[in-house]
Amino acid sequence: MVVTRKTNLGEILDTDPSTAVYFMEIGMHCLGCPSARGENIEQACMVHGVDPDALVEKLNAHFGN
Repeated sequence: MVVTRKTNLGEILDTDPSTAVYFMEIGMHCLGCPSARGENIEQACMVHGVDPDALVEKLNAHFGN
């Protein structure tokens, strides 16, 4: 899976639930919430005051990209 700023959180978590740790590390503890699962990386990072590009980089490294 290739992750971008527009990739949906639910899609990432459904592809590999172990990625939840990356979201939890930056304060996204609301992963079970239906609205959170519908957000993309950019939206979620904006709400939590996190750099979306840094998270995208971590997730792509996780997926071997």
